Amino acid sequence: MRQALAQLRDSAWVAHFNRDYFAGEWSGVALISASDALGELAPGRGEAVARKSWLEDPRWSYGLQGLPLEIRSARLLRLGPGGRIHEHRDYDLAPPDADRRLHIPLLSPPDVEFILDGQCIPMKAGECWYLDLARPHSVDNWGDDERVHLVLDCRPSTWLEQQIVAGLPSTPTPGIGRAAMALEQFRQWLERDPQLCRELQALTDSEAFIARTLERAATHDLHFTREDLRAAMARGRRHWNQPWTA
Repeated sequence: MRQALAQLRDSAWVAHFNRDYFAGEWSGVALISASDALGELAPGRGEAVARKSWLEDPRWSYGLQGLPLEIRSARLLRLGPGGRIHEHRDYDLAPPDADRRLHIPLLSPPDVEFILDGQCIPMKAGECWYLDLARPHSVDNWGDDERVHLVLDCRPSTWLEQQIVAGLPSTPTPGIGRAAMALEQFRQWLERDPQLCRELQALTDSEAFIARTLERAATHDLHFTREDLRAAMARGRRHWNQPWTA
């Protein structure tokens, strides 16, 4: 598959259709798309249609032969150096009968962090991962090399569910991402600095609060983004509301 990836022309890559929640270069190549998808890279629920790159290079199908998967879509998704996909949810994957989304990292540099529910998922090239992407997730490429995943949307099946369950015991332990670590260090600093707490608590406008927090954190060489802070605030609200809504 990496040999096939290396043969793709630059013109084959198109910008991702979700333009509102990423920074940097995020692009893809459609190999298989649902017939009712709004674009070749977009998900859908219709009949699977093989696209040009899949048809022209048999190495893509060869790499998946023997797997009893009903593939609805297959996409190559590339995140360039320094690129960031901000926290979001794939709500189309939430229903019980929704497609199962599999990630097969083809190029996965060590400086790429895939964050799911605040945990850093250690995906390595050549592995296959199932993740519940209806949960909050984000991706940071801190390095100088591109990250490329083959992303498969497959219909649920007994065989696939068995593979997911069988793989759980060997799943690596998640870690903590850089932004989450910086946020935790900032929280610990707040506990030791009541004056800074009062300064931030006095800011009732959320944008002013975020701007001041980022400014104060930078003075201590703690680096996280506006989106990281917004996501942490949202998680805090969900944690606060949970006892009242459960």
